[in-house]
Amino acid sequence: MDMNDFVLVSVDDHLVEPPDMFDKHIPAKYKDDVPKLVQREDGTDAWVFEGQEATNVGLNAVAGRPPDEYGAEPTKLSEIRDGCYNIHERIRDMNVNGVAAALNFPSYPQFCGQYFARARDKDLGLAVLRAYNDWHIDEWCGAYPGRMIPQALPPIWDPEAMAAEVRRVAAKGCHAVSFSENPTKLNYPSLHDPHWDPFWQACSDENTVVNLHIGSSSSVVITSVDAPIDTMITLQPMSIVQAAADLIWSPTLRRFPDLTFALSEGGIGWVPYFLERIDRVYKMHRAWTHQNFGGKLPSEVFLDRIALCFIDDGFGVESRHKLNLDMVNWECDYPHSDSTWPLAPETLAGQLDGVPDDEINKITHENALRLYSFDMFQHVRKEDVTVGALRAEAADVDLGFRSSERLKKTGTDTVTVLNLTQQLPTATP
Repeated sequence: MDMNDFVLVSVDDHLVEPPDMFDKHIPAKYKDDVPKLVQREDGTDAWVFEGQEATNVGLNAVAGRPPDEYGAEPTKLSEIRDGCYNIHERIRDMNVNGVAAALNFPSYPQFCGQYFARARDKDLGLAVLRAYNDWHIDEWCGAYPGRMIPQALPPIWDPEAMAAEVRRVAAKGCHAVSFSENPTKLNYPSLHDPHWDPFWQACSDENTVVNLHIGSSSSVVITSVDAPIDTMITLQPMSIVQAAADLIWSPTLRRFPDLTFALSEGGIGWVPYFLERIDRVYKMHRAWTHQNFGGKLPSEVFLDRIALCFIDDGFGVESRHKLNLDMVNWECDYPHSDSTWPLAPETLAGQLDGVPDDEINKITHENALRLYSFDMFQHVRKEDVTVGALRAEAADVDLGFRSSERLKKTGTDTVTVLNLTQQLPTATP
């Protein structure tokens, strides 16, 4: 297939929230209590809510920045591309990259709403979280029907409230929810615990995919405090294997046979060996561990129920026939530091060279549209959202680097893994 004929749907992009996001969605009694974006004395922006601050980490929004200015320092909106927080400019950045549609993860609230979970007033926390979801669905995704796959944040402190929110947003057409790869690191029960059953049941009933993004446990891989940040960046995607093991050996997949998870930004190249390993463990140890997959192998359950996602994974594509091709998805990761923007089609085309057209279509868009119950072609014509067609509309998009004078002065060469973890506070029940 010619690269210009690809229809690209990314199941993992990110947004940086704009300052006016709550204006149309928060109940009047809470309008003065919502998170507010303020500028600090050092010139960086921070969201403030009940006295707690949250900043946007630099690596979260480096699209269009010179690589020598990458780092984990806080930023401000004026230092990043408008497409990070402005939906109209985001669509233009998607067009120039040939991306038809995308699912977006949050920034300052963290991957499963930990920031809102820390609210002392839980009624306020729930109101703010629901307002966030409504903004995301109605404004961010609603501005361009067919171009953005909606995703909700859960009120993680209360499984019954989580279930109610899943059902509420499903009625609005949202069939994705972000959750934690390891909730124990947030001081909540584990993926093995029935504590989450109301949430799982609601997701199962509403055909809602539970997205487990790397880093959604508010932690990063640290081998030692003096390890260079390259160590963490290398290991972080593959660390999702821990969530994969938790899921397959927990009773969740067997007790909720219609529930689907996605391992977001975890890659796929490691999966074939993982499948071999879990089957061997099952065969060798089930007599005393008492695992029971009802006549199936663990690998079969994994392949049927867990969606996989990759950005740049040539070995994984080569190994695709060891996987379930109906569950493999592509992701762009805009505007994060691992993103292939604005050359995603070129990067992907090299990895899909020689792959049959029907398999390319599954990986690039068909699987994503099916899994997330997203009828893109109800709103846009397929021929209008190919790589070639979208790029033809985006000839005027500026792809030049945006350099920050402030970052040039402060430098980023002293950033360590420890600095990055300080941007990831944990939640308490």
